[in-house]
Amino acid sequence: MPPTPSTHSQVTLTPRPLWRLRVAREGPRWLLQALVVVGLLASARFAIDPPRAPAPKASQLGPAPADPAAEGFAALFARDYLTWNAQSPEAHRRALAQFVGGGMDPDAGLQLPTGGEQQVQWTQVVQVRTPQGGEHVYTLAVQTDSAGLVYLTVSVVREPGGALALGGYPAIVGAPATAPADLAHGGRPREVEDPALETVVGRALRNYLADSPSELAADLTSGARVALPGSGLALSLRSLTQLDWAPGGGAVVAEVSVQDERGTQYTLAYELDVVRVQGRWEVSAIQTDPDS
Repeated sequence: MPPTPSTHSQVTLTPRPLWRLRVAREGPRWLLQALVVVGLLASARFAIDPPRAPAPKASQLGPAPADPAAEGFAALFARDYLTWNAQSPEAHRRALAQFVGGGMDPDAGLQLPTGGEQQVQWTQVVQVRTPQGGEHVYTLAVQTDSAGLVYLTVSVVREPGGALALGGYPAIVGAPATAPADLAHGGRPREVEDPALETVVGRALRNYLADSPSELAADLTSGARVALPGSGLALSLRSLTQLDWAPGGGAVVAEVSVQDERGTQYTLAYELDVVRVQGRWEVSAIQTDPDS
């Protein structure tokens, strides 16, 4: 028999670029390293510039725009609202009629007791905010003769035609936050150690408080504008108790002891702008600017 030919396996070699082999082998490791780097960069970004909450609306920032008419409307309402006589409830309703109209309780939600009365002695706006355009919420200090000092918030809105109206019922609230006086709020003041300046300041304040313009003029600069008190209290300077430089220089703060003709004594503080002119100290302003 003729010999049977042997069967051999065939191997095919396909050439592949070396870079593809490296990518296939190292790709997962490179991908993991890239993810680590991205994570580190993201962490650094949040550490340097963390995300911030959205800025508050413009109506919540800074002081509310002034609206004298709305402020007066709130003050008038507070006065009529907290002034009442239990024996005359109709008078209270009549006083509030211009504010409540037909959309609110005739007494603006205030039910009078069976007896007694209350008078408002004065009102003062102490705070205002604008929660939305066209609305002002005023906090008023209201001094009453029976309940004492009451703080009341009153919402006032402007109708499309410009008329003023209450935005809802009032609220009795607490007083704005206060803190004890801090006489060194700008840091420890630097005391004046110039006897000549102390003399000029003391003399100028003495003549200023005594309402003596001709004597005061001797210590003023040529362009100084000073409004004398002229209050009828007939003040006299007892002593200059403290004299410090104001922050920034160019002015001094004088603490003085003052007495009026009735013997009432005051501790007052005045800021004076001072300048040295031809070797001597002169005063260019005392406490206020009468032209502003």
